[in-house]
Amino acid sequence: MQILICDDEPQMLSNIAKKVSECLPDFCVRTFSSGPDLLRSLETEPCDILLLDIDMPDITGLEIARHLAQEQMRPLLLFVTCHDELVYDSFQYHPFAFLRKSRFDVEIEAALTDCLQELEHRERHFCFRAEGNRVCLFLSDILYFEAEGNYLKLFSKTGQYRFRSTITSVENTLTECGFIRIHKGFLINQAAVRLWGSEKAQLTNGTMLPVGKSYTKTAREQFLRYMRT
Repeated sequence: MQILICDDEPQMLSNIAKKVSECLPDFCVRTFSSGPDLLRSLETEPCDILLLDIDMPDITGLEIARHLAQEQMRPLLLFVTCHDELVYDSFQYHPFAFLRKSRFDVEIEAALTDCLQELEHRERHFCFRAEGNRVCLFLSDILYFEAEGNYLKLFSKTGQYRFRSTITSVENTLTECGFIRIHKGFLINQAAVRLWGSEKAQLTNGTMLPVGKSYTKTAREQFLRYMRT
C-alpha cells in the first residue's frame, strides 16, 4: 500500500513523512512539495492514503481534493493544516480526517489506525434479501437507508432496494461502520455526506435528507468526531 504526502514547507513535509513511516513501516511513503507534482504522479500511480496541506501556492489542497472527487477510486484524504477554520470548507470534499499541524504528532497515530480500519471496511459487505434474492453490497457503495413501515429502502451508488427490516436493527449492525441516525426515518453513511446543515444533510449524489430535531445534537457531534478522527 502507498501513502503520499504533499506540503510546501520542507521541514513540515519531512516531519510528517518521518512520523507516518514510524506508524506504518510496511507502507511505501512518498513526498511532494507542490500540488502540480502530486497531481502528475496521481495520474499514473494511485495511492491508498493522501496527507495533504490545504494552504499551498500554485494549487491549494482544496483544489486538489476537487480534482480527486471526479475520480472513481479515491484515496483516503487527510487534510493537514494550521488553519482550524478551514475544516468546514473541506466538508464538500469529504476528507477522512482533518489534522492540525500544532497537534500532528498527537493525532496522526489514531488517524492512521482509523485509515487501516476503513481500508478493511471498504471490503466489507451488507447482505439482505430483496424480492426473493440475496443481495450483498459493499458498505462504501451504500448511501442511506429510509424507513417505510415494516420495510427499509436502501439507496446505493448503483441502485435502490426494498427489504423487510427495521431501521433500528440495521443501525445496531452498522453503527460501528460509519453509519449514523439523523432522523427517525433515515440512517446515513457518513462517508456519503457532502454538506452538513442544522436541518438537512446533502449527500454526494445531491440528495438532501432531513435532520430530525431530536437527532441534531448527537448526529452532528458524531459527524464532527468522524471528520476529526
